[in-house]
Amino acid sequence: MKKLVMGLFGAVLLASSVVVSAAEVAGNVTLASDYRFRGISQLKDSPSPAIQGGFDVDFGNGFYIGTWASNVNFSEGAIEIDYYGGYGGSLSDSVDYDVGLLYYSYPRDGFSDVDLDYYEVYGSIAWNSFTFGLNISPDYFAETDTFVYPYVDYGFDYDKLSFSLHFGYNSFEEKDFLGNDDSYIDFSAGVTTEAWGAEWGLAIVGTDLDDDDDCFGDEDLCSVTLVASISKSL
Repeated sequence: MKKLVMGLFGAVLLASSVVVSAAEVAGNVTLASDYRFRGISQLKDSPSPAIQGGFDVDFGNGFYIGTWASNVNFSEGAIEIDYYGGYGGSLSDSVDYDVGLLYYSYPRDGFSDVDLDYYEVYGSIAWNSFTFGLNISPDYFAETDTFVYPYVDYGFDYDKLSFSLHFGYNSFEEKDFLGNDDSYIDFSAGVTTEAWGAEWGLAIVGTDLDDDDDCFGDEDLCSVTLVASISKSL
């Protein structure tokens, strides 16, 4: 199935090359004090610096594709590369939607008998300042079966500051993935501002996991922390 997913991405990229000259291409690069994915650090000895970046192609008709990468070190691999594509539009003046497919890859992950790569189908509805989303993976990270991730985001601007709130519920079919739990909550509250040609961010990120046994032997990976970041659009 994963080879089929990557094949679909390849087909989309090939078909898109015909019209890419009329598309809008945007890039971004970020330096962050940690890489927190759904509240959990992807870097040992957290917090550890993360260098991240990606490119997006908007075809102007609702369709888009993109890729994004970050350093990781939870295995012998050193990088995570994501590929995604989808379609977005508006249902009304105040309601937007987005659906797509997202593939996570970990080249040279260091595991001979476990495949870390996986994919998710995602969808979201944005209403005013709220976004309600759902990601589903039939075979999650490290072959851990079905994963379901409903979440809600809220954002607003005040003067030159942009504020964001996030709450997500991570549900695993395989109960042994986190130790004693088959689910956990992740949350964040952040603020960003534009200055000197870059976006500066500060966020409180955490989970409700507070035990070594429930966080891959190191509760610091899941504890509440402060993440600083500097981003630049290309």
